[in-house]
Amino acid sequence: MRCGAGRMAPDRLKSAAFGERTVGLPVASGGYKDFRMATASAKSLSGFQHARRVVLFLMLLVAFCALLFVSSYPEQSEFHEFVEAFGVSLIGIAIIGRLWCTLYIGGRKSAEIVATGPYSIVRNPLYVFSAIGATGAGAQTGSALVALIFGVVTVLAFYVVALREETHLRGKFGEAFDAYCARVPRMLPKLSLYRDSPTITVAPKTLYTTFFDGLVFFAAMPVFGFVEHLQLEHVLPILLRLP
Repeated sequence: MRCGAGRMAPDRLKSAAFGERTVGLPVASGGYKDFRMATASAKSLSGFQHARRVVLFLMLLVAFCALLFVSSYPEQSEFHEFVEAFGVSLIGIAIIGRLWCTLYIGGRKSAEIVATGPYSIVRNPLYVFSAIGATGAGAQTGSALVALIFGVVTVLAFYVVALREETHLRGKFGEAFDAYCARVPRMLPKLSLYRDSPTITVAPKTLYTTFFDGLVFFAAMPVFGFVEHLQLEHVLPILLRLP
């Protein structure tokens, strides 16, 4: 989903309600009633975005509590170190990818159908990159299996959120959104569909928020490192070892 400033991209699909957070006055002819509808729609979609953050936070919190008593096998091996290092790479990819998505969506998701950049190859690229980040966070335990579980559970949780979000967007955009869904996959990127806009309009505040949200993945490094230290010192008992 995306459009440029200046010339209108051919795939740009505008909504009559023009303004989630980027405008303060109604543009459509319906006046105040249309403005209230646009505001209500923005708040509704904002609720889904808030749910996404809550889901991610709760999953990481539950995982942390469970992993207090879980360790990798074999412990302190080269494979353990490789999994951790690979996880750091995934976290970096996730943060950069989420910023890339925000450059295009920039607070406009309830105002128009953005169909360029990352949104041209998958309908929920933010969720895809968040799942990659969660996998990287799980990898900080040194266990490839834990990393895989983190990624799969995150995908399933965001899949449910995406379904609810799509119901809202379908009611708002109708056939235009159906056409977009028919062309672009929900969660599995199809690179051959990629197309871009000559220009994009950036919302700095949204970009900063996305960046700081993404730092939660890096928090897994010192947290699980500290847990590992407590396990080695026999402060925390190890009840389960996973490869």
